[in-house]
Amino acid sequence: MNVRCVVRVCVLVAAAIAVLSVPVWAAAPIKIGIIGPMNFVQGKGHWNGAVMAAEEINAKGGVLVGKERRKIELVKSDSNEFLNLTDATNAMERLITSDKVDFIVGGFRTEAVLAMQDIAMDNKKIFMGAGAAHPELCLRVAKDYKRYKYFFRVTPFNSNYLVRTSFAHMGFVGAILKKELNLPQVKVAIVAEKAVWVDPMIEAAKGVIPKMGMEVVGTWRPSAVATDVTAELSAIQQSGANLIFTVFSSSVGIPFARQAGELKVPAVQVGINVEAQKDGFWEATKGMGNYVFTTNTYIRGVEYNNLTKDFVEGYYKRFGETPTYTADTHTAIKEGLAPSIEAVGSLDADKIVAHLENREYLVPSGKVKYEKDAQGRPTHDLTWGPGYLTSLGGQWQDGKFVGVWPNKWVAAPGAPEVTYKGVVPYKIPPWMKK
Repeated sequence: MNVRCVVRVCVLVAAAIAVLSVPVWAAAPIKIGIIGPMNFVQGKGHWNGAVMAAEEINAKGGVLVGKERRKIELVKSDSNEFLNLTDATNAMERLITSDKVDFIVGGFRTEAVLAMQDIAMDNKKIFMGAGAAHPELCLRVAKDYKRYKYFFRVTPFNSNYLVRTSFAHMGFVGAILKKELNLPQVKVAIVAEKAVWVDPMIEAAKGVIPKMGMEVVGTWRPSAVATDVTAELSAIQQSGANLIFTVFSSSVGIPFARQAGELKVPAVQVGINVEAQKDGFWEATKGMGNYVFTTNTYIRGVEYNNLTKDFVEGYYKRFGETPTYTADTHTAIKEGLAPSIEAVGSLDADKIVAHLENREYLVPSGKVKYEKDAQGRPTHDLTWGPGYLTSLGGQWQDGKFVGVWPNKWVAAPGAPEVTYKGVVPYKIPPWMKK
């Protein structure tokens, strides 16, 4: 056989292998609607996480539904929920009535998600929330299970748990401030964006902070999209605060951090600042966001379990950035929906609900277990605490976002001590020491 024939045979063999390696799909794909504010980082996280999950599942042959392997097909829907509630409800309606999706994942602003939730429930569509934190979304499940059982929270855990985590962060940083700066008492300013999901957190903070041995010196509520917060920062500086408890999910987190850094306000920032979770935060604040501490779900180099590194590094390689918590659309699809669909062998929503609500399974951010209320009713809300979901505390240190909490954290007397692989010591801004 001459060289030309050998080459020809090799090409034919390669082509045959390529054909054989292409999955054979059933006629109908599984259609999953991804809904979120797609022009903002939160919606981009929704979409990217879902894309990555779909690619991984489809590359392995799709989802086995009974005896058929079915491809996941994503449908992107911009809710525009930051700016217009009607846009959000219209987007949900289109996914169901026009796009004919089988499942829906996403949502961010509680005000919008509550409305979108009702539309999904009207149509008995499983809706996995990946952004809104208000407890009411899951309290509805317990109060009216027959209607709301199709809703599950995927991320974050609810605002009651978010505030408990933030209190743990405040206690952690407050103890360091008190010791290293020799403070008789740490003074706390509460700064939270104007949004419904924040309200229960503020009321809880006002009650708990004094019990932690710290003093609340005032509460400020800037707009979620404010671009100038110098008035608030000046008032905080005059209050004598040593610690600023921040609760920001929107763009106000950037000007607040930048202007606080420019003014060198002698108070550390601790709490929730979603913008500070982004890789671009350093550039956006022109380095003035140094030492900002925020709750976060994922930080490169910190591992909850053996799934974390592959997901975080895989996402970084695929999209060039660290995943935000809204990218847990990946978890919703890959660890949540797909295994339950395969287990029941059907797309029947009632069968999937019954299976999903009773599972306990690892995800890259810990372990999912859905709660029941005091009466034993399913809530489809996430379990918080050691061994389940805890989130992380991250701090910007000289251009790098690093994990600093949990570090020998004990959530309650008798609870296991928690330290995740990769955490480093917390740093106090040098101007605080002066």
